[in-house]
Amino acid sequence: MEGDGQHPAPTAPPDRPHGERLQLLLRRSREAKNCAYCPYSRFPVGAALLTAGGEIFSGCNVENACYSLGVCAERTAIQKAISEGHTSFRAMAIASDMGDHFITPCGACRQVMREFGTDWDIYLTKADGTYIVKRLEELLPLSFGPEDLKKV
Repeated sequence: MEGDGQHPAPTAPPDRPHGERLQLLLRRSREAKNCAYCPYSRFPVGAALLTAGGEIFSGCNVENACYSLGVCAERTAIQKAISEGHTSFRAMAIASDMGDHFITPCGACRQVMREFGTDWDIYLTKADGTYIVKRLEELLPLSFGPEDLKKV
C-alpha cells in the first residue's frame, strides 16, 4: 500500500538490494533467527548482512548465563563478515517474532554498524514478513565514527 511505509519505493536506488536478492536477504535473516540461542530472554533474533561484494553473512543472538557476555544477531553477522575480510556493507535485514512491531537494533549494535559507515540500508521486519527500510544514519543520527578521531 502506498504511503504506509511498509514497502520500499517502486524503484530502489541502484545500491539497494531488490527482487530476488532482497528476498534472499530477508529469508536468510529469518533462517538465522531459528538458530538463536536465547534460553533466558526467549527472544530470538536473526540478521543477514549484505556486503558490497554481494555476499551474505547471517547471525543470531547468542545469550549467556552471565547476561553481559551475550551477543546480538547484528553484531554476530558483522563479526562473521569481518572475519572473512569484508568491511564494506550495503544492507542488513533483521528478523524477530515481535508480531505487530518492527524489530530495531539496540544502541550497541547501531554503534557497531556505524563503524562501517552511515549510508547503508537496514530492513526492519515484522514476524509476518512486512518491512520498512531505514538508512543507518536515520537510526543513529549525529553519530560518532572513525573519522571523528582525526578531528583532535
